[in-house]
Amino acid sequence: MRSDETADSRTEGAQLSIEMLRAVIDGDTYETVAARFGVSRTAVERRVKSVAVRLTRVVGVEGLKEEGAAFVRRLRLHRDAILVALEDFEPAPPAGNRPARVLSPSEVAQGAVRIKGRTQRTWHDLALYYLLFATGLRPLEIARLEVRDYLHADGSVRWASALRPEAAINGKSRPLYFSSSRLTDSLDAYLRERCDSGHGLGEADRYRGLDPGSRLFLSPSGEPYRIVPNNTTPGQNRHVCRALLETYRKLFRYAGLKGLSAQSARLTLMSRMYERGGDEAQVGIILGIGERSAVRELLPRPRPTLAELLDELV
Repeated sequence: MRSDETADSRTEGAQLSIEMLRAVIDGDTYETVAARFGVSRTAVERRVKSVAVRLTRVVGVEGLKEEGAAFVRRLRLHRDAILVALEDFEPAPPAGNRPARVLSPSEVAQGAVRIKGRTQRTWHDLALYYLLFATGLRPLEIARLEVRDYLHADGSVRWASALRPEAAINGKSRPLYFSSSRLTDSLDAYLRERCDSGHGLGEADRYRGLDPGSRLFLSPSGEPYRIVPNNTTPGQNRHVCRALLETYRKLFRYAGLKGLSAQSARLTLMSRMYERGGDEAQVGIILGIGERSAVRELLPRPRPTLAELLDELV
């Protein structure tokens, strides 16, 4: 079987396990789910517990610890938190021990050059591109950003900002830093274009003339990107911004970098933080991941060998 076919099969199997988990937390018994999917009760129980444990490790479920994921009653008690966590869950784990795709600084810069040469919305698209690498935000969270998240009322940049709970996928506020000059240069140029186009205007002497409650990124027509319920399964409370996802897919094609995705951008940010001496707790704060073990599962922190630690120690 080819590697792409293996990956597809693994993804389909992971998605099936997620559907079983959703059915169980909605009240179905293992036996009912087993009959629906044509598998044994034991297989359902094994799949549900496996995906629930991975979910708590990788994303984190508010109020639910990893050991609690083995009990149906606890899963059902945390149903809403599980559904929120599933919005940011990569269902299929990487095959084998392949290293995660982390982009080098030169690759990130080259991707920006290619995007600039191909896109028609230069500053809007460059700001979107840099935002992934500089903040670790998810596309849905980026779609929810507002002008007030980036600017103070006097028009200066909020270098140390915060992602509002209503914008965060997990519903929890976390620090948000606009401390990349490439990002802020692109955003500032884009906001000037917005003012010139008359999109999302407010008072002339506040927030650079923009409405502080308007979305930070707008469509070419000046409308906010639509965020709609993603009700593929009844009873879910999930949302998606398809227009922005499509924009990112276009930018990834323009960048021409192998393996580039929103997830690889987050891994790249993690790697840069590690290089500067950051630890799993600090990475988790920025990415909105509560457990160090979940951070390590995404990208283990590099550890020097004993020989390196003791080389010329005295």
